[in-house]
Order: sequence, then structure tokens, then C-alpha cells
Amino acid sequence: MDLVTPGIGMIFWSTVFFLVLLFILAKFAWPAILSAVRARNESIRQALDAANKAKEEMARLQADNEKILAEAKAERDALLKEAKLVKDKLIAEAKEIASEEAKKLVQNAREAIRTEKAAALNEMKEQMATLSVEIAEKILRAKLGESKAQKALVDKLIKEADLN
Repeated sequence: MDLVTPGIGMIFWSTVFFLVLLFILAKFAWPAILSAVRARNESIRQALDAANKAKEEMARLQADNEKILAEAKAERDALLKEAKLVKDKLIAEAKEIASEEAKKLVQNAREAIRTEKAAALNEMKEQMATLSVEIAEKILRAKLGESKAQKALVDKLIKEADLN
């Protein structure tokens, strides 16, 4: 029998091993991965909702500022020149503060979204890497469990090393 060509028995046992491994992954690994992805999606959705609320609040503040400005313009004609200068200064400061706060809220929400997304991707990458290493380790242990298989692998690697 040629060591390079697998026999029917080897194909059968490889298939059985693969199916058992697939069952174990479906039973234990996939539910954990999917629940982590769902949790991350929910936290990202919540962060997006918070960003939308911040945007709506910014629009409301802008509308309120417009209303305050209109009222201030109506009163401005009746005030003395000094009162007019003080009032305009206070309005400008209020607009600047409101604008800065709104920008901070939006920026914080965007940062939170980026952080959550990056954390979710990193966690998935770590889980997939760990799972891949575990699968590779199990496959190598199964393949190299027999001394004939070990010898065949060593012979094959020596032949490949000589060719290169």
C-alpha cells in the first residue's frame, strides 16, 4: 500500500473524525460565539441610539437657541447700547457652549461606537484564533498518533527538504 494515497479506512475515519469535530463545534463553540456577537451588536445598537438621541437633543437645542435669539432681537431695540452689547455677548457664549457640548456628545458617542466595534472584532478574532489553534492541535495529535504516520510524515518532510 502506498503511504501517500490514503486508503478507504483512512478516509472513513477522517470523515468520522470531521463529523464528530463538527458536532462538537456546533454544540459548544458556535452558541458561545453567536451569543457574544449578539451582545456586541446590541451594545453597538444602543450606542447608535444614544448618538441619535444626542443628535436630536442638539437639534432641539439649536431650535431653542433660534427662539431665544428671536426674542433677544425683539428686546434689543428697547435696551440701551450697553445692555445690547452685554446681551449679545451672553448669547454668543451660550451658543458656543451649547455647540461645544453638542459636539462633545456626538464625539463621545462616536468614540463609544468605535470602541465597542473594535472590542467586538478583537474578541471575535481572539476566539477564532484560539479555536483554530485548538482544532489544529487536535488534528495533529490525531494524525501523528501512530508511529507509521509519524515516520511517513518525517520521510515526506525530508524528501521535500531535499527538493528545495
